[in-house]
Amino acid sequence: MRVLFVGDVVGRPGRSALAGVLPTLSAQWGGFDFVVVNCENAAAGKGMTDKVMEELFAMGVHGMTSGNHIWDKSVFYPSLASEPRVIRPANSAPGCPGAGHTLLERGGRKLRLLNLQGRVFMPPVDCPFRTADAALESFGECGVPVLADFHAEATSEKKALALYLDGRAAALVGTHTHVQTADEQILPGGTAYISDVGMTGGHGGVIGVRAEDVMPRYLTGLPVKFEVCEANPHVNAVVIDIDDETGRAANIVRINERTA
Repeated sequence: MRVLFVGDVVGRPGRSALAGVLPTLSAQWGGFDFVVVNCENAAAGKGMTDKVMEELFAMGVHGMTSGNHIWDKSVFYPSLASEPRVIRPANSAPGCPGAGHTLLERGGRKLRLLNLQGRVFMPPVDCPFRTADAALESFGECGVPVLADFHAEATSEKKALALYLDGRAAALVGTHTHVQTADEQILPGGTAYISDVGMTGGHGGVIGVRAEDVMPRYLTGLPVKFEVCEANPHVNAVVIDIDDETGRAANIVRINERTA
């Protein structure tokens, strides 16, 4: 099984970059069984909308994970509750709309997505370690590989959870920081890992925001409206190969593709 996981898609520049690169990547890699993106910043840099969701599905995305910003546009809550292919962190508070994991099926193959959020330097959520345990137990011994998106700030927390789940998940990929790390690896138990997949969108500013909007915040401390950066668009992603027999990762490769 070959999976493309795309790092945080930021606004229209991110969506345009992905749409432009996805066909080429698919041809280069001989196609993907599943394409998964983190969508929490996909609508104007914060949150999601139905229109953006349909746009991503139309370009060939099969499943979407998210994070703390999925709550920024309440208009999307009904769709989050009804569309199983879009998930939010499983360790969100009880009563939040949507689900924290889902089962994707395509071409006779199955992939289970699990979304978790960190607690270090992040808004309060339940324990991601115990939530992961509960989720994996609920999946049972079905032999379906699990890809976990850990939306977290601290690399230490990400690596700790990856080692905790090593051998139980096919992959744990980090998101949230918008900066791609160079530590992709297969852990001893067969779990593919990277601390952060990075960001798909304009890399010419500050983690997806125009530099001219960010600088006054640091220079004066006053609130400033942030606009999505359009300059220097890149697609950050990873390609993960999962062994059909063992359910363990066989390979993980970073993608950092500049678009026109």
